[in-house]
Amino acid sequence: MTVRKAAVLGSPIAHSLSPVLHRAAYAELGLADWEYGRFEVDESTLAGFLAGLTGEWAGLSLTMPLKRAVIPLLDEVTATAASVEAVNTVVFTADGRRRGDNTDIPGMIAALRERGIDKVESAAILGAGATASSALAALASVCTGEVVAYVRSAERAAEMREWGSRLGVPVRTEEWSEAARALSAPLVVATTPAGATDALVEAVPERPGALFDVLYDPWPTALAARWSTGGGAVVGGLDLLVHQAVLQVEQMTGCERAPLDVMREAGERALSAR
Repeated sequence: MTVRKAAVLGSPIAHSLSPVLHRAAYAELGLADWEYGRFEVDESTLAGFLAGLTGEWAGLSLTMPLKRAVIPLLDEVTATAASVEAVNTVVFTADGRRRGDNTDIPGMIAALRERGIDKVESAAILGAGATASSALAALASVCTGEVVAYVRSAERAAEMREWGSRLGVPVRTEEWSEAARALSAPLVVATTPAGATDALVEAVPERPGALFDVLYDPWPTALAARWSTGGGAVVGGLDLLVHQAVLQVEQMTGCERAPLDVMREAGERALSAR
């Protein structure tokens, strides 16, 4: 039996749920000869890690800080990944080429649609990191009007406006001190680290719209919990993680449909055990 290998790389990586999700998919699909691991790799060790991979490797999932660092090491990059200069998926083709893709963007769109969010007239983004650029790319397919980004520095503001220009999304930036105003938008996308939005809880409107909070541990965040109490739709980080992992499994294994529900249940069990 020839073993096929895949793994998630990043630093830090011990917290990653990707092995749980991918292994659950392999079990459900009957892929007994597939393995999925987890490796601590940073920018300085990435090239060496890739150089040491042998022919049984099918693909890699990448998290921070590797999503941009990997691009010069690839043979080709999809238009989706190039649009935000971020690769979270590497597939090794039959002829040995390294193809980079970004499944975060279609994963975000799929997670929103699963909650019935297909189109909104405007949106707000909290934060301006790498996830925020992917959120902007997703909003290009979801938001018909302006996106307001609430950021902590003039440099970040300029970056978000530049991303908006590149992605065809009208972006206006506001200072983080005004972030409470974001919560009245039809769709709010929180891309900030744990605890960063806790101070906004009291500003949640009586009838909130939709919230996409990209965190999954701890869950729910204080903002997501208050949002749900108000009856607003909430999309969480696990939703994103599962939807993007579904696309990774399909690309790496060649299976037409990865088991979304099985993967989500495995993720929920793993999180509840933490």
